[in-house]
Amino acid sequence: MATQDDLFQPVIELPEPIRAERYRRLVGLTDTKVRLRKEATLLADPDRLRRWANKHHGAEIAATALFADRAPLFVFAGDVGCGKSALAESFGCDLADELDLPAFLYRLKLATRGSGLVGEMTSLIGDAFGHLLVQGKKSKNSRGINAVSILVVDEADALVQSRAAQQMHHEDRAGVDAFLAGVDSLAGAGVPVLVVLCTNRVGALDPAVMRRAAATFTFSRPDDEQRHAVLGNALHDIDLAPATIRQLVALTGPTDNRPGYTYSDLTQRLIPAAIMRAFPDDPLTDEILLAVARQLAPSPIFQEAT
Repeated sequence: MATQDDLFQPVIELPEPIRAERYRRLVGLTDTKVRLRKEATLLADPDRLRRWANKHHGAEIAATALFADRAPLFVFAGDVGCGKSALAESFGCDLADELDLPAFLYRLKLATRGSGLVGEMTSLIGDAFGHLLVQGKKSKNSRGINAVSILVVDEADALVQSRAAQQMHHEDRAGVDAFLAGVDSLAGAGVPVLVVLCTNRVGALDPAVMRRAAATFTFSRPDDEQRHAVLGNALHDIDLAPATIRQLVALTGPTDNRPGYTYSDLTQRLIPAAIMRAFPDDPLTDEILLAVARQLAPSPIFQEAT
């Protein structure tokens, strides 16, 4: 059996300062964060749903039994630079605070796909889920749960591409089967383990994976209100004219000729580029920010291959 180091990047215990700050900086995603907290809480700790039913209905109700069949799987889908991976790797900080328990972040190595040898990919994926199942069982006892494990799979379409694809290799098809079996093993065990798939190509994922997902979160480029929140949060301690933020929001929005900025365009390109223009001799000013916004093109829209 493959070791933890073979299967995953270094495991991180959450909450952790760097990722907690990253989660806090993800402004403009409030509705997604609220929904994700609820979904993750009930999948990780089903006893909370039973307590809710007893409190508000006097006993367990038939409808709550439907939750027992849900797989602990989320799909984060959308364009590049819109916060999928950042949220996937940081929402465990919020969940840890909500549950008052540690959450452990596992990130699957792409090498887990194997080198193409017959049976290798299936074995590696099986080992990864087997490891998570063992950890999940250790995190649950008669008194409840004492930790949550979160597995993040980035570029998920490279691992669970639709088996209907004609060019798909037999070993890749077997890997999808192994992934589905792993998800089913977690659902049947009722352990505090969550799996998050991140993809720019949601249409390429196998339909059986999508059917199993307890929830799919779609990430889009920020609208005017969201861009205002991101820019206002990042620039709140700079002496800018109130109209400057409004102008930046307009300049970074979509036009007839191009899309609007992504979240990462705002936080990783626009503002750093403006600071670099000012550094080291000048302060960051309204004029510099607006000039950079007029010159900087947004990231192109990711086009899904057909």
